[in-house]
Amino acid sequence: MKYLSRKSLSAALALAGAAIALPAQAQFYFSAPDLSGAPVTGAEPELGLNIPGATPEEQRAALVWHMRAALNVAALQCDFEPSLLTVSNYNAAIAHHDDELARNLATLTGYFHRTVGKGRPGDRAFDAYNTKVYLGYSTVHAQKDFCNVMGKIGRDAIFTPRGQFNQLASNRLSEVRKALKPTGEQYFNNPGYGYTTVLPDFDKKCWKKDVLTAKCMNDWNKRNSAKN
Repeated sequence: MKYLSRKSLSAALALAGAAIALPAQAQFYFSAPDLSGAPVTGAEPELGLNIPGATPEEQRAALVWHMRAALNVAALQCDFEPSLLTVSNYNAAIAHHDDELARNLATLTGYFHRTVGKGRPGDRAFDAYNTKVYLGYSTVHAQKDFCNVMGKIGRDAIFTPRGQFNQLASNRLSEVRKALKPTGEQYFNNPGYGYTTVLPDFDKKCWKKDVLTAKCMNDWNKRNSAKN
């Protein structure tokens, strides 16, 4: 092909993009990173549970509360992609595990009554703690990773047997924490992919009546060959 019009160039670039398109992971057109992690107990400092002096039972309660908070934040922040079902999954999960969640809330509240003071002092301390927990799961730059992960966990929470939400929290909270750090597209950052798009020169000197000149066409072909 000797000459290339701008219209043909646009069509060619669109066709090239379609040719290398990949199947979507979940509802996002991007290749998500592997954020899986080992089960946790709640004692791991990187989880940021921030309950010093807690008993193992209180740690488990905090673990459950953090997972509940993460699901709640996802329901509020991820509804821009309705097919993730973060709202309906959260509502269904809360209803499904209401008894266990109520017990864990009582245990966690008891921690603050024990360590800060019974009644109002403990309640105020828990309210402050709860605010920090929710803020800790709010993200902007890592929103795709977070919403992608929480969509899957919300679905799994619905099918987790009653009384085993604590096990779900133990198995997946590490993954949730990792999802709060931005990663971005994985596939096209792979150096083994081996293709780089090189555009022609859009300077006026290269275009005559919206047609790329022969000289600029040859230059473009040379740059493409050198790049790929």
